Amino acid sequence: MDAAAQIDVQDHAREETGHRPPGKRPDRTRLLRILRNVLIAIVALVFAAWLVLFITKGRFLKHPFERIASSAAGRQVRVGGDFQLYFAPLRIKFLADGLSVSNPEWAGRPQMFAARHIEARIAPLSLLFGRRHVHTLDLQGGAVDLEWDKAHGRNSWTFGSGGGGKPFEFPRIDRATISDTRVRYLDPQMPLLANLVVDPVTSTDARIGKAVSLRGDGTLRSTPFRVSARLLSPDATVNRGSNALELTAWAANNQVDVSGTLPSIADFEDVPLKVRARGRDLSELLGIIDVAIPQTRRYALKAQLVKDGETYRFTGMTGTFGQSDLSGKLTVTNAERLRLDAVLATRRLDIVDAAPFIGYNPDIVASKGAVAAAAATGAGAQRVLPDAALPVETMQRFDAGLDWKVGVVRSRNVPVQNIALKLSLDRGRLALSPLTFSMARGDVASDLVFDTRQRPSAVSYDIRLKSTPMGRLLAGYGVVESGTTGTIGGRIKLEGRGDTIHDSLASASGRIAFIMPRGTFWTRNVQLAELDLGTFASKMFEGKLKKPVQLNCGLVAFTVRGGTAAADPILIDTSKNVITGRGGFSFDTEALDMGFRADGKKFSLFSGQSPVGIGGRFAKPSLQVISPQLLGRAGVGLGLAVAATPVAGLLAFVDVGDAKSAACGPVLSGANAQSQRTAKGKPRDDVGSGRPDKND
Repeated sequence: MDAAAQIDVQDHAREETGHRPPGKRPDRTRLLRILRNVLIAIVALVFAAWLVLFITKGRFLKHPFERIASSAAGRQVRVGGDFQLYFAPLRIKFLADGLSVSNPEWAGRPQMFAARHIEARIAPLSLLFGRRHVHTLDLQGGAVDLEWDKAHGRNSWTFGSGGGGKPFEFPRIDRATISDTRVRYLDPQMPLLANLVVDPVTSTDARIGKAVSLRGDGTLRSTPFRVSARLLSPDATVNRGSNALELTAWAANNQVDVSGTLPSIADFEDVPLKVRARGRDLSELLGIIDVAIPQTRRYALKAQLVKDGETYRFTGMTGTFGQSDLSGKLTVTNAERLRLDAVLATRRLDIVDAAPFIGYNPDIVASKGAVAAAAATGAGAQRVLPDAALPVETMQRFDAGLDWKVGVVRSRNVPVQNIALKLSLDRGRLALSPLTFSMARGDVASDLVFDTRQRPSAVSYDIRLKSTPMGRLLAGYGVVESGTTGTIGGRIKLEGRGDTIHDSLASASGRIAFIMPRGTFWTRNVQLAELDLGTFASKMFEGKLKKPVQLNCGLVAFTVRGGTAAADPILIDTSKNVITGRGGFSFDTEALDMGFRADGKKFSLFSGQSPVGIGGRFAKPSLQVISPQLLGRAGVGLGLAVAATPVAGLLAFVDVGDAKSAACGPVLSGANAQSQRTAKGKPRDDVGSGRPDKND
């Protein structure tokens, strides 16, 4: 008799004789027997179930599995072929041929997942607690369709009746064999469509025999791209621990390389990634996401990228574009309206790389010059104002903020440095305000606005030049700094309508004024302007050719109406003469038609005393030193010489020195022609009436 039977007999005898062990209840023994029997029954049932499942391989659970899985997922789950679900011996073995899981109704394709064959051994407790753990996986002929809805609030891999948009949680996989598997990813918000092929993967002994590789193509917005990626896990399994990612994408003549370590295969959130980009034109790269920037020459940039929800932060950015350097940070927010915010710095900016900011192609400027670059924008022959249209539609699709500082601009003629630009783009209104820089020891401050919300665009230019040394400012144009102490300051304030720089200026109205206070200017420049042969000769004989001439005050001003600028006035008062100018120029045709006249304040025998004309166009101005007036006076002189004596012929070239000195108050205030006065306070009659006719 076994021990249990002896206990039963002893208990029965004690009950009949009425003897009970001290401190023990009669129900306790019965409870223990019940628990014992229940446990035995459970173990027996589990063993029986295990045995049945092991023998039958659980094939009879196919339809219950479909029903239960469909109910739990809120999707249709079907197995078209063989099905196995059992413990082997303690791990769950799952096998299904022709397995398919449907997409939600809003998705574009019927199936979220399909596989010709899938076989896995799963840790049972991981289905109840913690992260899913798959010991082995064999996937053949897989097709995965991952989609977001248009509102980016639901995705196809979040199951249940409520749906939602949870991150994709990839299970932990120890060993895997994957072949003939494709992945499709669609995000309508970006929008992004990627079609990827998973190269064959085989891993044994908890290690991958080679890298997990993906390749494929797709479109980002409307731009096609190719992509190649590898998941390298030298010290880990397919998804145990960290995963080293290497990805290269090619699009729109650009190559982008991404590398980093992911906590899981599909987890990019808050993960620092190294990004390198290079190509022929940075505007082509940003154009992929419908962001418009000026063209650039070849560029190469690198940065660290961190994705945080809808925000992509590029920090520690360094690189070059053309012959210029660039560093800083960029934030892209892919919200309801795309927004870019950047803080950038450039130590040295090549003047050619700055050409695109006014619409020029930098490569054409570098190889053929500004005129050819203007022609490439659609401008007419021999024009320099670009006719490249603002990208109106693109500018209205995104917003931006930029803070950019430039140390020095490489330029042969005009020294420019310390540029500080603040840019704001708000629903199509682009403001460069303020844009400041130093030029030849003078400071320029400007506010430029291009409002594309008005049609055609409303454009305003407000450029202010503080007092700047003329000797250094014009040093690149033949002016010698030594002996020139004069300064110049001024303002350009224009408003026009048009979607190109040319059109906005061709329709502009406003005023241009440059003021020159008291100072000196190299004598040769002044005498060359007045064409006073007598004074020039006397100075040459005295050996004082380079002696400075005193500049009392000067004003070069134009009133602009409908794109045509008229001198209003040009008036320069020196110690020896008064220079006036008439005429003007056209922003539309870029034609120049101005005449300058110098009247001496003292007697001069050999004085041309007739206008020196400036004609031609912006691209190729011409100096008309021998003017029609001078030829006419030469004819008069020749007639007098023939009719009278040779000495009488000189009378036509005599300057009696009757020029009226200017009152510098109206000149230094930038007043128009009608407000100008002589030194005696009388209205001037030699500065024209503000019309573009140089003969006015």
